[in-house]
Amino acid sequence: MLCSLTIRNLAVVESLELEFEKGLTVLTGETGAGKSILLTALGLALGGRADPSYIRPGNGRAEIHLEFDVADARSAYQWLKGQELDEDKHCLIRRIISTDGRSKAFINNRPTTLQSLQTLSRTLIEIHGQHAHLTLLKNSEQQRLLDDFANNGALLNDVNVLFNRWDSTRKELERQIDAANEQSAQEELLRYQIQELEQIGVEALDYSALIEEHSLQANLGNILNTGQSQLEQLYENEQHSVYALLNQSIQAFSELSRITPELNEISELLNDAQIQVREAGQQLRWKLESLESDPQRLNWLEEQLSTIHALARKHHVKPERLPEHLEEQRRTLQTIAHRSDQIEELEAAIDQTLTAYHEQAKQLSSRRHEYAHSLQKKVSDIIKTLGMAQGEFFIEVTTHSGNDPQPGGCDQIDFRVTTNPGMPPRPLAKIASGGELSRIGLAIQVAATGRKSTPTMIFDEVDAGIGGGIAEIVGKQLRTLGSDRQVLCVTHLPQVAAQSHRHLLVEKTSTADSTHTLVRPLSRKERREEIARMLGGVKITQNTLAHAEEMLRCAVER
Repeated sequence: MLCSLTIRNLAVVESLELEFEKGLTVLTGETGAGKSILLTALGLALGGRADPSYIRPGNGRAEIHLEFDVADARSAYQWLKGQELDEDKHCLIRRIISTDGRSKAFINNRPTTLQSLQTLSRTLIEIHGQHAHLTLLKNSEQQRLLDDFANNGALLNDVNVLFNRWDSTRKELERQIDAANEQSAQEELLRYQIQELEQIGVEALDYSALIEEHSLQANLGNILNTGQSQLEQLYENEQHSVYALLNQSIQAFSELSRITPELNEISELLNDAQIQVREAGQQLRWKLESLESDPQRLNWLEEQLSTIHALARKHHVKPERLPEHLEEQRRTLQTIAHRSDQIEELEAAIDQTLTAYHEQAKQLSSRRHEYAHSLQKKVSDIIKTLGMAQGEFFIEVTTHSGNDPQPGGCDQIDFRVTTNPGMPPRPLAKIASGGELSRIGLAIQVAATGRKSTPTMIFDEVDAGIGGGIAEIVGKQLRTLGSDRQVLCVTHLPQVAAQSHRHLLVEKTSTADSTHTLVRPLSRKERREEIARMLGGVKITQNTLAHAEEMLRCAVER
């Protein structure tokens, strides 16, 4: 139950604090007094879209505070408990709107998201706006009302989860099939390219080794000629080789060292050099003897490298990356080949989901048929008391014949009504006037109230388009709604206002530079005067006051 509402700097409201009680509370006042701003404040506090234009001019921000007692709101209390926000059966909601367009929300003084706030609000308050009866013309709203009455929430959620699963799986299957069709040509090309790479042994390709061997074979003649020439100069020429010349120097220094021992060190260095030259010459001879020109090998190497370079250009990779590229091609081919398995798995998943969906949708449809009879009887009984004595209300539940799932199940819900005996029931849009729609909407709310757990219901001029005795009956129905819950109603009808348990007056005062809206509870005497104003207009006579008094007395007696 809503316990209190506090508003700071919102539109024409500078500061307002209101306390609420159970039962039917009406808000009345002159047109333009600011009654709608209270509902605007409630909507904002409960997660509505923030708009800086709501902030009272000259202020940096607006604030709305709501206090709820959730002892009679089991769903709200369970949600708060699940979020670790429960505090002794009370819930404090605060919303702050700044001029820069930003807003902050708090639940029990802890920051929260608007999504969480909106989720909580649905368990606390149900708001029916001025034009709520117009939504009755939509099949989606008619389905929602029937499902609410039948308490189909959990079953409907299961159906929608299965629908979403089916829809996403179906879209993935279509994508995979389209991809498979597009990739059939790619698969053929991949197989050809892989075979082409495998034929030249790309897997065992050592490109660096091939380049090195090709360079050797291509330059072998020059290597042999240069090597033989250097071998002659180093070692094999008996008179003019480096080895022979070193030998001559060694003999000369050997004779000199007998005379000058200091030259022994030079003689030893020359001996070491001669040994190094001899070993170099021998190794060079062995290397040259091991080298053999092989024109056929050279031709094969050139053909192999030419093929590798051509494939590298064709596949837009460097030659040394061809083995890695082959592996990538194989993985791509494997993915394409595996697509058929994925398609089969998706088809199986769709069949399984369809079976589960139709099972749940059948249960949902069965409950809708069952509760449609109950709801239509209750609504028919109520609208007869609301000035539609010959009216009959019908709910038609039609199950789609197609196999494809639909969100919300396979049913179409149509509300129909007949206002005259012998006339066939027709859709609301074709037979009901605005006033009749308002009464039918109210009748549905009254009929369904026993099955609802929402502790607070708010009606914003839902009695528009009616008057006289019907207005009195509407007031009685609203009072009935308020017998076991909290009902707030904005009204212009004295017949409705007289039925309330509590009466709040909305007044607007203006000065030269500012406008203020005030809301205050009325005493018994003030209620009589306000209802007289609503009955008689500007000039209030004793007869009007007496009529107002009678209306209030009759409401209490009932």
